[in-house]
Amino acid sequence: MLLEEQRFLHEDLERLEQGISDRVAEDPRHIRDRLNRDHQISGFLNRIQEQSQRLLDIYHDTEGLRTKEIQSISTGDPFDEFYKHLNEIKDFHRKYPNEPVENLERAYKRKAPGEGESATMEVDNMFTGEEAFGRFLDLTAVHEEFLNIPNIKRVSYLQYLLTFDNFGPPHMTMKRADKSTDQYFNYVGQLADYLESFLKRTRPLEDLDIFFTSIGKDFEKSWEENQVPGWAPETQAAGPAAPVTEGTGEGVWCPDCEKEFKNDNVYKSHISGKKHIKNAEARQARGNTANGTPNGKTSNMQSNARGSTVQRLKERAIAEREYRTGRLASTLESVRADTRVNVERKQGMTERERQMELDAFFAESTEAPLRNGDDESDSDGDEKIYNPLKLPLAWDGKPIPYWLYKLHGLGVEFPCEICGNFVYMGRRAFDKHFNEARHIYGLKCLGITNTTLFREITGIEDALKLWDKIQRDKKKEKTGGENVVQMEDADGNVMPEKVYYDLQKQGLL
Repeated sequence: MLLEEQRFLHEDLERLEQGISDRVAEDPRHIRDRLNRDHQISGFLNRIQEQSQRLLDIYHDTEGLRTKEIQSISTGDPFDEFYKHLNEIKDFHRKYPNEPVENLERAYKRKAPGEGESATMEVDNMFTGEEAFGRFLDLTAVHEEFLNIPNIKRVSYLQYLLTFDNFGPPHMTMKRADKSTDQYFNYVGQLADYLESFLKRTRPLEDLDIFFTSIGKDFEKSWEENQVPGWAPETQAAGPAAPVTEGTGEGVWCPDCEKEFKNDNVYKSHISGKKHIKNAEARQARGNTANGTPNGKTSNMQSNARGSTVQRLKERAIAEREYRTGRLASTLESVRADTRVNVERKQGMTERERQMELDAFFAESTEAPLRNGDDESDSDGDEKIYNPLKLPLAWDGKPIPYWLYKLHGLGVEFPCEICGNFVYMGRRAFDKHFNEARHIYGLKCLGITNTTLFREITGIEDALKLWDKIQRDKKKEKTGGENVVQMEDADGNVMPEKVYYDLQKQGLL
């Protein structure tokens, strides 16, 4: 019964569109409800694509079944065809008496909690407690994997959140040869897969496949042009001398060990060491295979060429994961900053306070769907928060603890006349506002362009005086440098006139 299936698919598509329209019209307050709504809409969109594809296959009618069914209905006796389909339906329900009937009218309709809607949502099992339904990153497992890598610089979790997408010096102390290990390869892959999974879970309505494809194309282009940072083809250095551009430039650089020495004597003693000889041989092999000029016979040349190809393919796979991690991390920059603030805040809390905060967060997210319609408006008056000290509210809408209020000095007011007499509560907000747009705009309105020199200055009069003094000093320095009188002593030393007379009075000339 292709015509009935065709009608069913058209109805299903209309119900799906109505379900999406109902959910788009909602405006959930809690992030858990918003994510659940977005994932439901994403599921509906995927089902629309599947049902539309089935409907197109029916309309194309490659086997001619739809045409035969239309002919059988239009040319034969309609009652015979009707009773034939009726008997088929009765036989089906006789064989499967408990087969449920799908009600499309209620299939995609948003159910109230009392109508059988499950209290556990789809997103409850998608995020860990540390992620807080996509508000923060949870890189604790990846950080443990990072610390287990040999020859790695151990950093705290807070520092790791700041530098996990930097794979070159000074943040990453690993040499290029050490990155070819399976452990590092698995670590970079795990990090890139987590960031990709986090994006898919937090942005279900975005077409992320296009974004991921563009990352792959950009990497292919950069790799072919040898522009991937830290993965350009190696070239063997001619001679033991170090390139001047490496290190600080003050000592002697060893390109084989990637280490700088203060003087030549230490460097010469280092050359005779076993570690240097081993690194030099490894670098020689990498340089020969990269340049395609291995020493030895033809068989050795072929084996080295194969080794070069395999090594380059492995480096390409590692570089692709590093590149993908960097692009994904730049997309999640705001979430990353929020994660660092959250981790720093939790480090100042006890274990009991962390558990209470987590319980309150999940309790609020569980109770959120139960408050809707008139019940929500009626309960607003009963849910007034007792806050006699006028403490700032935390992320859960409740006042922060009083000890935390005193610790951060949130009761201290810091007015800023340049910002229009705006009052900042707490030293942290006051220090932060000097780099914000409001303060910079206020300085520019006063004609001040160099805003970095005006930190801790909040008064308009003080700022103008300092700016005038800076301008006068610049003019004085400019005119003084042009009109300075140079004097020369008997030895031919040139110096300013004032210095010359001072030295002459002291008898030093």
